[in-house]
Amino acid sequence: MKNYFLMAFAIFGFLFVSCNDTKKEEPKEETAEVKTDDFNYQVEQVADLKILRYQIPSWEDLTLKEQTLVYYLTQAGLAGRDMMWAQNYRHNLAIRTALENVYQNYKGDKNTEDWKNFETYLKRVWFSNGIHHHYSNAKLKPDFNKEYLQQLLTETNSTLEGEAFEVIFNDKDSKKVNLSKDADIVLESAINFYGPDVTTADVEQFYGAIKVNPEEPIEVGLNTRLVKENGQLKEQVYKVGGLYSAAIENVVKWLEKAKGVAENPKQAETLGLLIEYYRTGSLDTWDDYAVSWVETTDGNIDWINGFIEVYNDPKGYKGSYENIVQIKDFDMSKKMAVLSTEAQWFEDNSPLMEEHKKDSVTGVSYKTVIVAGEAGDASPSTPIGVNLPNNNWIRQKHGSKSVSLGNIINAYNNAGGSGRLQEFAHDEEEIRLEKKYGQLADKLHTALHEVVGHASGQINKGVGTPKETLKSYKSTIEEGRADLFGLYYLMDPKLEELGLVENWKETGMAAYDGYIRNGMIGQLVRLELGDDVEEAHMRNRQWVSAWVFEKGQADNVIVKVERDGKTYYDIKDYDKLRELFGQLLKETQRITSEGDYEAGKALVEDYGVKVDQTLHKQVLDRNAQFKSAPYSGFVNPVIVPKMDDNGAIESFSIEQPESFESQMLKYSKDYGYLKQ
Repeated sequence: MKNYFLMAFAIFGFLFVSCNDTKKEEPKEETAEVKTDDFNYQVEQVADLKILRYQIPSWEDLTLKEQTLVYYLTQAGLAGRDMMWAQNYRHNLAIRTALENVYQNYKGDKNTEDWKNFETYLKRVWFSNGIHHHYSNAKLKPDFNKEYLQQLLTETNSTLEGEAFEVIFNDKDSKKVNLSKDADIVLESAINFYGPDVTTADVEQFYGAIKVNPEEPIEVGLNTRLVKENGQLKEQVYKVGGLYSAAIENVVKWLEKAKGVAENPKQAETLGLLIEYYRTGSLDTWDDYAVSWVETTDGNIDWINGFIEVYNDPKGYKGSYENIVQIKDFDMSKKMAVLSTEAQWFEDNSPLMEEHKKDSVTGVSYKTVIVAGEAGDASPSTPIGVNLPNNNWIRQKHGSKSVSLGNIINAYNNAGGSGRLQEFAHDEEEIRLEKKYGQLADKLHTALHEVVGHASGQINKGVGTPKETLKSYKSTIEEGRADLFGLYYLMDPKLEELGLVENWKETGMAAYDGYIRNGMIGQLVRLELGDDVEEAHMRNRQWVSAWVFEKGQADNVIVKVERDGKTYYDIKDYDKLRELFGQLLKETQRITSEGDYEAGKALVEDYGVKVDQTLHKQVLDRNAQFKSAPYSGFVNPVIVPKMDDNGAIESFSIEQPESFESQMLKYSKDYGYLKQ
């Protein structure tokens, strides 16, 4: 499970085709060594996107063997990059190939508005790993017409025909993931986990007929594409010799190299299981790997690799490919490990019903890590916190790993701000609290969300998994539940007792201000006027905030303030707000534990989907004055090996891409194993 929200919007307090044989220039990834003391975090801004850089501190503290392991793991991740493009939409790779060929070979006038709009569209497609917006799921709309694109294709001997061409401009496949309660959420989602003629009923019938061990259920459908062949449903398995084999073979090649330089036998054993999984596609092996991965705690290097998060599947079965390579941040991990140690205290003292509490919170480990490379679902748009594995029985029996991506958070914090806080905060006290405690509150909420939030609670005996019971609402309910657990404890003196804060009260106040400000106002700038809220994390922030606002109206817990034609939300009673967060946490856990679909649906649909259009327009108008883009993502540092005379690695250098386009073109050239 990923945590995106805390740094994606820091200013509100919570972030969170084929080509003919034509000679073309070989893309070169322009790089430059950058000194730490004058590091330039921002690469460029385009449309609603800000492209940033991040550093890899402590790289020089690693041994050559450890550096080599990091290098091989990042290469393994990048080798699978095309799979994410293919998963996101069936025409993505063909479209990318054509657009990149145009970009590299067009010799015409590049000063026209059409060309500039073409460049912007291509960069947006790169950022989203396809033609649908990485966050809203809506299809990206080009600001040029089909005649202009056809002209570019013709002049560069590029080919993009039929549906793959037309879909750029028409209304077909308009949503990557459509979670509307009135939609056939599988048939009307463009995501390529299912054949274009597969329906929701097909999926439910197919997977409902699969019998699994109820005590240790595999994640059915996680690494397959479900299609119809001659009217019969059939799974295409992601594996060597199966779907996406060309990419997976190269992932395995680099993982084999990584296994050869593993830090210890347990790490090597775990990598071996991951390799076996990619070769066989066996979900039993995937579970064996996940257990071994959780138990692999020694060493300075760790990784996340596989088909993991199911947010992009409207039915919650299919995992998106991702890779994150991590180096331990020893200092910060030591400071935050106290949350892991105290996980049982948080569970025991939570407002959950007693029958929904775990008697033993097993093996929750929490570390702040330094990211060395990302790919797939984690790049360019990255989470800032991750808690895995997702299979609930493994979490309960063997524990989980929670990580906070420290250098990513640091890059967000140092990438520059704007005046949005002053515009949307209610008063000077709210601004003071955010400036003094906001970053710490963000870090603590990430930690509490991942370590104790996702690890808390238990499902009643005989009740199916949330994927089965809560269906399309599973992801937003789970993220909201973890949010609420963190929110409840963000204003607790226990945090000061544990030495995590100096002033628990004001840190909690800053956290509450930021969450409500973002949930009620801030995140609206990410939506087009008239849109419903679709993305799971955005939905959960809205239903949490809207619910406590409504339930606290009688006691003026949160007051809606209209001033000079502008709307603000002012928290009047932080203690009562904490009580409301506790009540909603209790109810959300009950919904999860009992598998209460109707209550979960009502919570999300009543509070988390619809947007007040008058308020939305006002927020968009107020936000128009700011130039800083609402979404941020990253280029990756380039780890460059230096070879000795015998061809062995003798050292590495870390270089930074000078441009977004150079890295994207280089990736397509070097790792385009599925390119069409």
